[in-house]
Amino acid sequence: MTYLTAAIVFLALVIIFAGVKAVPQGREWTVERFGRFTRVLSPGLNLIIPMIDRIGHKLSMMEELIDIPSQDVITRDNAMVTADAIAFYQVIDAVKAAYEVRDLRGGIQNLTLTNVRTVIGSMDLDEVLSKRDEINERLLRVLDAATNPWGIKVTRIEIKDLSPPSDITEAMARQMKAERLRRAVVLEADGEKEAAILRAQGQKQSAILEAEGRREAAFRDAEARERGAEAEAKATHMVSEAIAKGDVAAANYFLGLKYVEAFHALATAPNQKFVVVPMETSGLLGSLAGIGELTREVWGDQNQRGTGRGPRGDGGTPRGTVPSSV
Repeated sequence: MTYLTAAIVFLALVIIFAGVKAVPQGREWTVERFGRFTRVLSPGLNLIIPMIDRIGHKLSMMEELIDIPSQDVITRDNAMVTADAIAFYQVIDAVKAAYEVRDLRGGIQNLTLTNVRTVIGSMDLDEVLSKRDEINERLLRVLDAATNPWGIKVTRIEIKDLSPPSDITEAMARQMKAERLRRAVVLEADGEKEAAILRAQGQKQSAILEAEGRREAAFRDAEARERGAEAEAKATHMVSEAIAKGDVAAANYFLGLKYVEAFHALATAPNQKFVVVPMETSGLLGSLAGIGELTREVWGDQNQRGTGRGPRGDGGTPRGTVPSSV
């Protein structure tokens, strides 16, 4: 009797433990009763009826990764490209994922391979190599719509590598080199053009400033000549008035001054090795004598006005006599 009781107790414990199920976090289990789905067990401690209920599928509710094998794809312009990708998905509905598709991972993989061929085959080689983000977006949109009845959500699809054949790669390298050389030539030509424009503008500005300088110099020279002519005219007028009044010394002074200036210019000329004194030197001496006479008269008038005396006052200088300091 003791053995029978122990056996019954052990059997009861086995049955009880068979009905207790602990579901890990991030997973969901389906329960089937006599082969028919009844409910889903959530993470934690759950109870089922032993010998009647059983666990059907154990599904991961976390995001999963599928590596898509590489394949050769022909683009729209008949270029061969080797492409491989990776896909990320997550189970949203455990019941659909368990009973709507037989091989979930295989189905996602085959769908991805097919759509990679479709998307890349509708694009040119240059577009395939330069628009990888667009390819990923189109693949994600198509696969998400196709797998929605399976109770999963395709979160991301990334093209890992796109490898064109070696001959196309070499042609692309040559094309890139030619394009860079063309850009270098264009940039160099643009630089030379800009430098030529700047040089021309500088020469133009320099010519304008030089012309303005010459105009200003000419204006100043004309003004100086005008002032000199006015002074000469005024001096001539004053001499003419003096001659009209009978003062011959003023004319002698004027002529002697001009004679001395001309003789000075002749003597200081840079191409003169020696100076030939003309025979008319006596005229120069006479002019100098006239200048001396005029100076003595002016000096006497100034002394007479300064002392208030007559032509010969005390301490004064006789009229017509030049002081020794003159």
